[in-house]
Amino acid sequence: MQIQVNTDDHIQGGESLAQWIQEEAGTRLARFKENITRLEVFLTDLDGAKSGVDDKRCRLEARVVSRQPVTVTADADKMAAAFIAAVEKMARALDADLGRVKDRNGRDTIRAAQE
Repeated sequence: MQIQVNTDDHIQGGESLAQWIQEEAGTRLARFKENITRLEVFLTDLDGAKSGVDDKRCRLEARVVSRQPVTVTADADKMAAAFIAAVEKMARALDADLGRVKDRNGRDTIRAAQE
C-alpha cells in the first residue's frame, strides 16, 4: 500500500508529519493492505493563519483494487486528531464496502454465525 501525503501552505511539520502519518496509516489500516493500492492523505487548514474551532481538515482517499475509491473527511482542532478520526472512519467505510463484496460472492463474513 502506497501512502501519499498532500498538505496546503498553512500546515507545518514537513517530513516528520508525513513520516508519522505514513506509519500511523500503515498500522491502523494494515488489515486492508491487500485491498488498498494507494492511500492519499490531504491535510488542510480551513482558516489559514487564523485559528478556530475545527479548522483542521483531513481527507483520505483509498484506491481499492477493482472497486471505486473510498473517501472520508474529518475536522478537528488539531491536525493529529483530524487524521486519527479520518483513519477510523476509513476503517469503518472499508469494512462496510469490502464486507458487501464478500456477502455478494457467497463467502463468510465476520457477521456470520459461528457454529
